[in-house]
Formats: sequence, structure tokens, C-alpha cells
Amino acid sequence: MNHLLILLMSSPEGGQSNPWSSFIFLGLIIVIFYFFMIRPQTKRQKEARNFRDNLQKGDKIVTTGGLYGKIVEVHDNYAIIEVDSNVKIKIDKGSIATSQQSNVNEEKK
Repeated sequence: MNHLLILLMSSPEGGQSNPWSSFIFLGLIIVIFYFFMIRPQTKRQKEARNFRDNLQKGDKIVTTGGLYGKIVEVHDNYAIIEVDSNVKIKIDKGSIATSQQSNVNEEKK
């Protein structure tokens, strides 16, 4: 990798290379990282936050641990889900991965 950078930044005449080419190359790398790594990650985090903020009683969800259940109560930081008749579990909202409805839609595609 270092050899490639040296070849790209060196001038063919063996003289001084243009310092602007180094800045342009570095700027191009930063732009590529932003559009392909940082921006999609922040978009996914925002969608997950909106999903968890809009949870309501009766929604069917799947936790990150793989538990399927129906929301019985929703509070600020946690939710109580029913995984079987008369079996209720208190879970952190951050551990809710998706809704069961979105899993069914993905399987049909």
C-alpha cells in the first residue's frame, strides 16, 4: 500500500512533486470514505432511532437476541413484551431490532 502511494505521488521526472496533488488525493479519499461509509451508517442509525421512538402497544417485534414478541407496554428506555401467554419480559428499547411485519415483507421478496 505504501509503495502504491509513493508511486502515485512521485513525479516522473524525479523532481519535486506538486504539493496540491497530495491534498487533492487526500481530499478524494476523505470524500469517498464519507459517501461510502459514514453517510450510510448515520442514515441507518437515524432510521433505527425513529423506529424505536415510534413503537406502540400491540406492535410485534424481534429483539437482537432473537426473541419474538408483542409489545404490552412502552416506556422511555424500556418496553415490556409478551413472548407467550402470560409470559412478559422487560427489555431495553435498544435491543429491539425489527418488527415482525418487516421480516415477513423481506421474506416475500
